[in-house]
Amino acid sequence: MEKSFDISGMHCESCIGKIKGALEKVEHVTSAEVTLSPPKATLDLHSEVPFAVLQEAVSSVSKYELKEVEGKIAEKTPAVSSPEEGKSLYPLFLIVGYILGVVIFAGYGSNNLSMSWLMRQFMAGFFITFSFFKLLDPEGFVSAFRGYDLVARRYPAYGWAYPFIELVLGLSYLTGILLVPAYVATILIMGVGAIGVFKVLINKNSIQCACLGTVLNLPMTKITLIENLSMVAMAVLMLGMIGWW
Repeated sequence: MEKSFDISGMHCESCIGKIKGALEKVEHVTSAEVTLSPPKATLDLHSEVPFAVLQEAVSSVSKYELKEVEGKIAEKTPAVSSPEEGKSLYPLFLIVGYILGVVIFAGYGSNNLSMSWLMRQFMAGFFITFSFFKLLDPEGFVSAFRGYDLVARRYPAYGWAYPFIELVLGLSYLTGILLVPAYVATILIMGVGAIGVFKVLINKNSIQCACLGTVLNLPMTKITLIENLSMVAMAVLMLGMIGWW
């Protein structure tokens, strides 16, 4: 017999392997097909398996929850983009807009609208705000981040440290302390991140973007790549302004 389940709590490609492995260890489960977009599991069963047993299996590997799907199994939706993409990215646009607005008003109020000061304060707000959202659910962030970041995939500790790295970078930009190391670190970190995002977009994988953690369910799109490359470009420009180029 065949049964299909919706799955909540999935963030990235690594979730597929964990859930598939857990379900195929259950007695009477012949095979399990797990997809991320949509988040579903389709099981071939020798005989009936209690729902509680299946739920216990997926819960043992992380905070996943199953919900049985009645009737016809839904077809896989297109990867990466959808008609709702603009709406789903609204929180990201709103947060970036708030940061930019606050920086401009702060510059106007302090009579300092120089390009270097505005960029530095924007980068401070960006890193501090984004680290905050990542720290709301560190475990979920790490799971999602490892789905596409090249370094975090190989070294999980980097994923756990990443929100704190962003926080330190933000404080550096805010205070003006150790700016050169902060610029260099930004170029390296965001540059590597851009490579991972680019690979996801090229392969047309549909995964969750971890830039604002997992509390806000944002899709991985070209906006994520632009976000990373913009931070690299600003750091390069700032180094040029202080005579490094």
